[in-house]
Amino acid sequence: MKHLVLLGGGHAHVHVLRDLAALALPAGRVTLVSPYPRAVYSGMVPGLVAGHYQVDDCSIALPPLAAAAQAGFVESAATAIDTAARTVTLANGQTLHYDVLSLDTGAVMDRDAIPGAREHALFLRPIEQFAVLCNGLLQMAHSRALSVVVIGGGAGGVEIAMALQQRLGDRARLSLVTGGGAPLDNYPERVQERVLHALKRRGITVFRDPCREVTASHVWLGNGARLQCDAPVAAIGTSAPAWLLGSGLALDAQGFVLTGNTLQSVSHPEVFAAGDVASRSDAPRPKSGVYAVRSGPPLALNLRRFVGGGPLQAHHPKERSLNLLSCGSRCAIAAWGNWSAQGRWVWWWKNHLDRSFVRSMRA
Repeated sequence: MKHLVLLGGGHAHVHVLRDLAALALPAGRVTLVSPYPRAVYSGMVPGLVAGHYQVDDCSIALPPLAAAAQAGFVESAATAIDTAARTVTLANGQTLHYDVLSLDTGAVMDRDAIPGAREHALFLRPIEQFAVLCNGLLQMAHSRALSVVVIGGGAGGVEIAMALQQRLGDRARLSLVTGGGAPLDNYPERVQERVLHALKRRGITVFRDPCREVTASHVWLGNGARLQCDAPVAAIGTSAPAWLLGSGLALDAQGFVLTGNTLQSVSHPEVFAAGDVASRSDAPRPKSGVYAVRSGPPLALNLRRFVGGGPLQAHHPKERSLNLLSCGSRCAIAAWGNWSAQGRWVWWWKNHLDRSFVRSMRA
């Protein structure tokens, strides 16, 4: 009986478990490994911070889902992979042998990328940890007015900045440090204009500078300016898990697992990877929850076929994806290529899609 190890409770693996719950894997044993007992859907985190959702609205409990899929559940994180021995070493000291391994652990944030951030900043990832720790920031604002600086000009930083302003109101002064360019500088110009207008309307000050250092009371910018800061929030770019180095797996230049169109490692066909931890060798795509969700069905199919000895199916992700960006209040911006729209109806559309996804993935 082949042992399939699902390493990580990401969006794609949640779909794999739902697929296995509907039809058990013949002649296979499945183990899910995740450091958290629930998966928090990343698309709903801004709404959670803004106060539109409770954490249970955004979460998928993993042990019940694993049980429905007739899979074992181990609450731990990976510390090493040995592809020669086909083993995964876990933080709890356990070693798992696998016949087939699938990675969907997500990317991580380099806590040492900015001096002082490890000691003083609240990091957006892991999302499950952020969802808990953010409550401390919100509680702090009840006792005194805060200066909050969000570091990172991507979608995560922009959405979290507006969500915090929505939640805290006049109890906080919000700033966004982009890293040098405009907020969402990889988006079309019209989307950038909409975002800048939304940030201005919310009174969020934008600094187009890199963050040089974080201290207990200030954020230092690259131009030498110093921002008073009671609560720095790091929404910086993600990086690959350090434990992938030395695994024997082929990695891209940034250290992510290099996969082909069947979502298999280009160097080890018994290893699959999806979501932020993976990088397509044939069709590079941005690190995005949209692509992670879309990789779920083809990953489930190919894992089932690989274990059963059947032919695998190529997955061709679309070049464009629909991005729905929360603006703090029940308003959102939609972006599809060069087309964009904004309004309350976009938020309700996003709310419907997000709630439907979470509901459909629960055991």
